[in-house]
Amino acid sequence: MPQAPLSPARGYLIALLLSFGPSVSNSFARFAYALVLPAMREDLQLSYAQAGWLGTANALGYLAGAVLTWLLVRRTGNRVLFGIGMAVTALALVATGLSADLAWLTAARVVAGVSGAMVFITGGALSGNVFAGRPDLATRTILLYFGGAGIGLMLSAVAIPWLLDARGAAGWPLAWQLLGGISVLMTLASVWAAAQVGEPQAGGGSAAWPLAPFLPQLAAYIGFGLGYIAYMTFVIAWLRDNGAGTGLVIAVWFTLGLFTLAAPAVWTGPCERWRGGRPLAAVMATMAIGAALPVFSVAAPAMLLSAALFGVAGFSAPSAVGAFIRKALPKPAWGPAIATFTSAFAASQIAGPIVTGWIADWTGSLRLGLLGSAALLLCGGVVALAQPERRHAGSP
Repeated sequence: MPQAPLSPARGYLIALLLSFGPSVSNSFARFAYALVLPAMREDLQLSYAQAGWLGTANALGYLAGAVLTWLLVRRTGNRVLFGIGMAVTALALVATGLSADLAWLTAARVVAGVSGAMVFITGGALSGNVFAGRPDLATRTILLYFGGAGIGLMLSAVAIPWLLDARGAAGWPLAWQLLGGISVLMTLASVWAAAQVGEPQAGGGSAAWPLAPFLPQLAAYIGFGLGYIAYMTFVIAWLRDNGAGTGLVIAVWFTLGLFTLAAPAVWTGPCERWRGGRPLAAVMATMAIGAALPVFSVAAPAMLLSAALFGVAGFSAPSAVGAFIRKALPKPAWGPAIATFTSAFAASQIAGPIVTGWIADWTGSLRLGLLGSAALLLCGGVVALAQPERRHAGSP
């Protein structure tokens, strides 16, 4: 049954509530780990490699979830998987705070990765179909969906550092349980929003698409996966290692979330108008500068600028890739192409946390790992510039 047209106000409200998905799947289940990590390291006596492993476990789950989503979505639909993913992720967050056993924590992080990938991917598909029949608005609602992760970053910035200050390092289980409780509320709102959106239809025609012309964009996206995750896993630990107080930690993470939320206003125009791989190149160059700044200074101005640059760009790489695919390929090929890019990204981010942790244990500092993160992002941006423009006949 065709989806009834939505008013702009209602449509954007639905897209905003859908964006609670990335808040739970990414801001809480993946990135809030950076805020809780210093307390977990102190209380559980974790090495950097062990801490990195828990980040890698989440990335392994994300890869499995991306593949599982692609296998199931045609049978179940996006809305069903989105709802299941939200509920399971909320439960996995609560479970993370129920045991200090490393095997238990690993399992909880893997499960959160699997379900989080379901949320991130299916929610992205639904957000592009909020205004059914208006492909000219799809880029805006997709950017709003990914940018909404800033809500989760800001909430965790306000709640977690103060909680850990009050409870000490041993309070880290309560931090995970708090995130799980907030996620339950977000699940209710976002699942309602998903129910208001029609299932994206692939339409007729062939889903086949040529990979070779997209290789620069794909290689750049792999660089994004390798580079961004080290910053998002260890930047708060780097701050704490250098004597930063709770106030600066809160300010940095809140700024990261605020600029993530503002990202759609910055990148909608470039994603719609710039040719080839230029939007992704600009996003990754911005992230590279943000990732490099803490290596040279942990003073408040440098760290706030770092968070602003990384925030405004970090969640916009998937948007840039998605917008490029929508312009370059006919609708039946969108799903297979996005699945390929998502799987490559998911696989690439597996190595970042544990390799950065090993380097930190070996050198006694996170400096080299964070610098390598910035270098990978910059190289990926350069590679993206090699992506030529592609447009299919029905592209808006």
